[in-house]
Amino acid sequence: MQIAKEEARKLIDKLPEQATWDDIMYEFYVRKKLETALKAAEEGRVVSHEEVKKRFLS
Repeated sequence: MQIAKEEARKLIDKLPEQATWDDIMYEFYVRKKLETALKAAEEGRVVSHEEVKKRFLS
């Protein structure tokens, strides 16, 4: 848990001084989504581009 707090502080420190709560929450949201996506990719839980095209164009 300590690592998450440290990463959160680093993320906030990179934002401009005039950042709003919405800006902060957006950055946290995007960070979490990216971590989730990278973990899924590492575990092989991905769908090829061709498969996505088939699913959406069918």
